Amino acid sequence: MNVRPGVEVSVQSDIGCQRENNEDSFGYWESEDDEQFQRTGRLVIVADGMGGYEGGQEASRLAVETVTQYYRDFTGSDPQQVLLGALASAHERIREYALANPRLHGMGTTCTAIAVVGHALYYAHVGDTRLYLIRDGAITQLTRDHSYVSRLVESGVISKEEAETHPHRNILTAALGTLNDPIMDSPVRPETLQSGDTLLLCSDGLWGQVRDSEILEKVGNGALDDACRQLIELARERGGPDNITAEIVRVQ
Repeated sequence: MNVRPGVEVSVQSDIGCQRENNEDSFGYWESEDDEQFQRTGRLVIVADGMGGYEGGQEASRLAVETVTQYYRDFTGSDPQQVLLGALASAHERIREYALANPRLHGMGTTCTAIAVVGHALYYAHVGDTRLYLIRDGAITQLTRDHSYVSRLVESGVISKEEAETHPHRNILTAALGTLNDPIMDSPVRPETLQSGDTLLLCSDGLWGQVRDSEILEKVGNGALDDACRQLIELARERGGPDNITAEIVRVQ
C-alpha cells in the first residue's frame, strides 16, 4: 500500500488454527490527489464476516469494497457522516447480494472503519471488531461491542472478566447485511490525535484471545510489523479458534 508521510501502517491477517478459510477482510486507502487527500485523509477498515464458508468471506469483502468506494467518491465536508453513509451502503449491498444468491442466506459482517484527517480521528462501527487507542502507555477501547455479552456487562449482570469466558460471547446484536437495520456507533465529536498515538483495529479472533494489557505490551513503541506478528502468534498459541486480523496505524 502507498502511505504518505505522517503515519506508519501495518496489517496482518491469519486464518487461525481451527477455520478452513479466512472470513476477515481489511483495507487502507488514501487519495493520490493532494487536494482530495487534505479533505479525506486516510481510510482504514477491518471487517469480520459470518454466515458460513463462503457467505462470511463475501460479506466482509463487500463491506470493505463498498465502504472504500463510497468514501473515495464523497464530495462533502463531514467525514463522520460519510463513514456512517458508507456503512449503511455496505449494509444494503450485502443484503441485496444475499437475496440474489440464496445459498448465501444469513451472510453478514462486522465492520469498523476510521478516517484520519489531519489530526482528527473519525470512526463508524457495527459489531464486535474493535478500535483501540494507545497513548502515553495506556490502552483505551474506543468502540463498543454490539454483542449479547456486552449488554450483560453494561446492565451489570456479569463483570467484564466473566464476559471473557462467557459461552455466548460470540452472539452479535448488530451486523451489516442482516434483516434488521443495524445501529451504528460513532463519536459525538472527532478524537484529536497526538504524535505517537497508535490505533489498532482488530477482529475478535485477536481480542478474544489476547488481553488489553498484552496488546499494550506488544504494540508499545516497537516496529509495527513485529507487533502484528507477535499478536497473531499469541492468539494462535492460545488455540486460534477464529480468524485473526490486526491493522495498526501510528501517528508520527
